[in-house]
Amino acid sequence: MTSMNGRPADRNGASPDTARHDPSQSAPRHDTVAAVVGQWQAVHPDLDTGPMEIIGRINRCAALLQQAEDAPLRRAGLSRPEFDLLGALRRTGHELTPSELTRETFSSGAAVTKRLKQLTERGLVERRGDTRDRRVAHVRLTDTGRELVDAILPEQLAYETTVLAGLDTPGQGELATLLGELLVQLEGRLGVLRV
Repeated sequence: MTSMNGRPADRNGASPDTARHDPSQSAPRHDTVAAVVGQWQAVHPDLDTGPMEIIGRINRCAALLQQAEDAPLRRAGLSRPEFDLLGALRRTGHELTPSELTRETFSSGAAVTKRLKQLTERGLVERRGDTRDRRVAHVRLTDTGRELVDAILPEQLAYETTVLAGLDTPGQGELATLLGELLVQLEGRLGVLRV
């Protein structure tokens, strides 16, 4: 018997390495990615599909989270990228230029420009020109924007806590650590991707 990554598996379906390092992983997984990986193993039993088990699950989790959207943000009429922009202004505590917001939110310049226009029209941010360079703008939260962020953040964190409730606290910590390690590697290799 082989595990989904093509390595020999024990009678529970886990590879010896997996079972040795994390006994909780010895039970076979029954998520949609496991089915996809199993199908690929049937087509290409010679290939190690181990990376697909990780990347596929990350992509699937991201897709499901995006489909569900963030309930508190949706109720406030905000998208996650808009909230990230407002949050950057709130957590840094000072004005930022659009270029700085691009870096802070891992977004493209065009995306930030579009979001700033929408948030300005809603009265959540305001822009002022630089006195020395007319090409530069400075963006800050309005009082309404600050109040909105401060009202939404506790509710958003409670929502995210509920989303992660199926994982115990040690599991959440381990997942955060592993994802952080992966993120550092990806940012080092691929640079920061802008969306």
